[in-house]
Amino acid sequence: MKAVYVEQQQVCVGELEVPKIGAKDVLVRIKAAGLNRRDLYTPKRLAKDATPLILGSDAAGIIEAVGDEVTRVQVGDAVIVNPSLRWYDESAVPPDDFEILSLPDHGTFAEFLAISEEQVEAKPAQLSFVEAATIGIAPLTGYRAVVTKGQVKAGDTVFIPGAGSGVATFMIPLAKSLGARVIVSSRSAEKRQAALELGADMALANDADWLQELADETVDVVIESVGRATFNRSLAVLKRGGTLVVFGATTEDMVDFDLRTFFYAQQTLKGSTLGSRDEFRAMLQWIEAQNMHPVIDRTYSLDEAAAALKYLEINEQFGKLVFEVNN
Repeated sequence: MKAVYVEQQQVCVGELEVPKIGAKDVLVRIKAAGLNRRDLYTPKRLAKDATPLILGSDAAGIIEAVGDEVTRVQVGDAVIVNPSLRWYDESAVPPDDFEILSLPDHGTFAEFLAISEEQVEAKPAQLSFVEAATIGIAPLTGYRAVVTKGQVKAGDTVFIPGAGSGVATFMIPLAKSLGARVIVSSRSAEKRQAALELGADMALANDADWLQELADETVDVVIESVGRATFNRSLAVLKRGGTLVVFGATTEDMVDFDLRTFFYAQQTLKGSTLGSRDEFRAMLQWIEAQNMHPVIDRTYSLDEAAAALKYLEINEQFGKLVFEVNN
């Protein structure tokens, strides 16, 4: 089967064997697979002598075969892959054996994927396979950040720096559906306009004076994923007693901030990573109820992996990038 994999820390496109399934596994014929920034970092995390590893955490496809003990799905079912491995029940933190699909296990950038039946869910009927391939890391991360950690409710004002990411393009309509006012930021005028068209109430330039621009706003929740470049500016616009949720660091990981200002403001800082199967299913129910369709920036074939990863790295997209696989 054709696959995009890492060998000697280099991304390759080539032929690998179709994976075998165990008694409780399913074989998914991948129709489409979504890209994430994680796919840029994985090659550097592998040793040069590591065995080839298929990249990719998100995908949608058709059940091609099932193990002898599989009961939840059957051959022919259209499914979405849940990349949050072995985290089933909603909890404050994931279990000790939690991992994200594609490290150390083979991922989704291939024509076939073997995975536990516990890691697939029925594809919402209104979604194409390309759209469904994005319902993994980004929306699950966004759902937990907004709903579970941020506890966003009607009347809240939510600030989301970085308007063009796949997570942000999911969080904007999610927060709006909860009755929140949504403010975003981006360095790109085109992304700011696109965010407004998606439902954001206000879009700030990254180089604007956020304190001045938001002087008349009361920001209840900030959801941060940019890192050092925006962390302190985000904290500065958060109200006294507000909550800052962090789920990523697109720029530098390390930040310094004024502890005294923070604790006198009685603010709350929460970390968040991906989410549980309970949250994944709740997120799918929300998608169906809202007839929501993910934002797709562009699609590629597996043969175009180098171009797709390069475009992902320069971070110019608005929405998700997707490989179309078995058409």
